[in-house]
Amino acid sequence: MSLEFVSLENIQDIAHEYGYWAIFLGILLENLGIPLPGETVTLVGGFLAGSDELNYWLVLSDATAGAVIGGTFGYWIGRIGGWSLLVKLAGVFRISEAKIVNIKEQFSENAAKAVFFGRFFALLRIFSAPLAGIAEMPFGKFMMYNLAGATAWASVMVTLAFFAGKIISLEQLVTWVSQFALLALLLLLALILIPLWLESRQVKEVRSEE
Repeated sequence: MSLEFVSLENIQDIAHEYGYWAIFLGILLENLGIPLPGETVTLVGGFLAGSDELNYWLVLSDATAGAVIGGTFGYWIGRIGGWSLLVKLAGVFRISEAKIVNIKEQFSENAAKAVFFGRFFALLRIFSAPLAGIAEMPFGKFMMYNLAGATAWASVMVTLAFFAGKIISLEQLVTWVSQFALLALLLLLALILIPLWLESRQVKEVRSEE
């Protein structure tokens, strides 16, 4: 996700001027649901570390801390007011509360995986923490997977940009990573929605036979 005024060129200029604070705040704000390209911010940080303009370990620490703190805020936003908001939105789209409860229970069963792996998927990186809060995932368990997922994601992104930035342009790297994240999201949606569609179809066929 990105806004027009935060193009890659602008992110590079901001990172040059504000350094580690730009990386930390950019990732934190994205995890709060603000449409900032946190993934691109992280790649820019790794790229600047690879060109010796920033320190690799400080960039990695910033990226991890921003993701953890932002995810924690997102969790509590979901935990405190997320459920009532979700029910209201469901009413707008004429989705019954019973259906929402069922979805909540299904997410609860896979909340740990969603929190850890969600950071590698477009959009899910933003919504996995609030959804964990809505699902009332125990906070201690959430923090364990939140920290592990943030560390893994930041390590991959920063290290990838650190080394790949020496071989290909930053623009190309950002494009490839963004395309991969979007493709991963589409595949994940297919894995979730296709079985649900098949199950719904089987139920309709059984009812029609009866």
